[in-house]
Amino acid sequence: MHIEPGIVDGSKIVLSYATAGLSGLYALGLASREISERGFLSLVARSVVTTGLVFCFFEVLPHYPIGVSEVHLILGSTLFLLFGMAPAAIGLSLGLLAQGMFFAPYDLPQFGMNVTTLLVPMFALRLAGKLVISPGVRYVDLKYRQALALSVTYQAGIVAWVAFWALYGRGIEAENLTAIGTFGIAYMLVIVVEPLADLVVLAFAKSSAAAFRKDLFDSRLLGPFA
Repeated sequence: MHIEPGIVDGSKIVLSYATAGLSGLYALGLASREISERGFLSLVARSVVTTGLVFCFFEVLPHYPIGVSEVHLILGSTLFLLFGMAPAAIGLSLGLLAQGMFFAPYDLPQFGMNVTTLLVPMFALRLAGKLVISPGVRYVDLKYRQALALSVTYQAGIVAWVAFWALYGRGIEAENLTAIGTFGIAYMLVIVVEPLADLVVLAFAKSSAAAFRKDLFDSRLLGPFA
């Protein structure tokens, strides 16, 4: 979902700094709550793991430039279910930053847009989780429809933000609308894969509970946890 260089430039790019800053503040609030509940070391450990995974998702898994951005298999809902909201948000931010610093410096000017595009849908996913997952239900017991709802929320949010940045930067032109539509159609295909990946990972966690140390994963993964 990397916004292509040049789509938003000049003074317009200032908006991305503001959205990224607000997203970062919200993520810090979640991190502070996580520290109070489970401790600093637990948050750091899970954030290190998520950062490494996100870096691998961006660099190792297939990704293709299509339209105004790139199609990535980010597995945002998987990160959320395994490690929790705050570690997932931190991992997405730091993993994206590491990729830009070491492999794609041309993406750094777009970092504010890209991190906003990753984080805000993650926050929406958290709200969706409260709606579709009843209190006390362990994540390893989720059904396909619940995993699908989380994936749709996250991926649709990413497509919406990419579309916003493209329209904000280039306006309503036929070529731009076509590029946005092409990206959106291609990216929503991720929804076919992500819920299945979630269920496979959750099934493995359920059958191998001893391998999933509680301090390295979300409390509700193997719960029950209200």
